[in-house]
Amino acid sequence: MTAHLDTALWALGRGTGMVALVMFTLTLVLGIVSRSGRAALGVGRFGVAELHRTAALTGTGLITLHIGTLYFDPYAQLKLVDFVFPFLGSYRPFWLGLGTLAVDLLIVITVVSLLRERVGPRVFRAVHCATYALWPVALVHALGNGSDGGALWFRVLAGLCAAAVGIALSWRLSAGYVERGRVRIPRSVPR
Repeated sequence: MTAHLDTALWALGRGTGMVALVMFTLTLVLGIVSRSGRAALGVGRFGVAELHRTAALTGTGLITLHIGTLYFDPYAQLKLVDFVFPFLGSYRPFWLGLGTLAVDLLIVITVVSLLRERVGPRVFRAVHCATYALWPVALVHALGNGSDGGALWFRVLAGLCAAAVGIALSWRLSAGYVERGRVRIPRSVPR
C-alpha cells in the first residue's frame, strides 16, 4: 500500500507542477492582453482580466498541491526549510533553489495582489512586474529539476510555453502596442 501512495504522491507532485507551468504561462499572456484593454478569446477586456485572475489563482493552487505532495513524497526528501530558503536542498540544490525562489516570488505577488486596494496602484504594479521574473525562473526549475525535464514531450511543452510568452512580450514591447487607449510612440532618432 505504501508503494502505491508514494507513486501517487510523485505523480500528483509532478503533474501539478506541469499544469501550473501551463497556467502561469496563460496568466502571463492574458496579463499582457488585459493590460492592452483588448478583447481576446471571444470575451471582452473584463472577461480577459477575469480569465487572467482565474488562471493565476488556479496556478497558485496547483503550486500549493505541488509543494504539499512533494513534501510528503519520500523520494523528494524535502524539508520545510527548502520551501523558504533557496539553494539549501540536498538534491539538485540549484534547480530546487530556483523552485523555492519562484515560490517566494509567488507568495509576495499573491499577497500584494490580494491587498491591491490597500497597497495602492504603484506598489501593486511594481510588485506585479515580478511575474516577469517568476515565470522564467519557474520554467528553468521545471526543466532542471523535473523528472520529465529531459523528455522530448516536456521540452516541446516548455518550448510552446516559451513561444507563447515570447510572442506576447514581443507584442507588448512593439511600437504598435496600445495600452488602454494610449499609443506608445517610438522616439525618433536625432540627426
